[in-house]
Amino acid sequence: MECTIHWVPDAGMAMMAVTGSGHTLVMDGAPEGGGRNLAPRPMETLLAGAGGCTAYDVVLILKRGRHDVRDCSVQLKAERADTDPKVFTKLHLHFVVTGKGLPQAAVERAVALSHEKYCSATAMLGRTAEITASVEVKEAA
Repeated sequence: MECTIHWVPDAGMAMMAVTGSGHTLVMDGAPEGGGRNLAPRPMETLLAGAGGCTAYDVVLILKRGRHDVRDCSVQLKAERADTDPKVFTKLHLHFVVTGKGLPQAAVERAVALSHEKYCSATAMLGRTAEITASVEVKEAA
């Protein structure tokens, strides 16, 4: 896996990432840090990546289990250390999964499997952060 970061000098502290798969992602900083608030902060991007990684796992696990999953969202809340490096110290993931006849136990198992076995992002963040999760299952209309 590769990624190249380019500073965009005309945009203050904006950074443009070009991923190995050929996609572009822009990040920026807060005005008090020289940024112009034009894009997500790098740490927000890291948090979003963790959410995307685990949601991907949960949906895939449920689909492989032949469950009728229709939607999945993850609301992430993180706390960071007060001193540099300001790593994540606590991370809570709230999963809202919608489907037809989805058993609560199956969704909880998918979340646990993602956290314990598959999600590389939360595995790395778990080295510095206490990670907790909650699950809400909704019936599709």
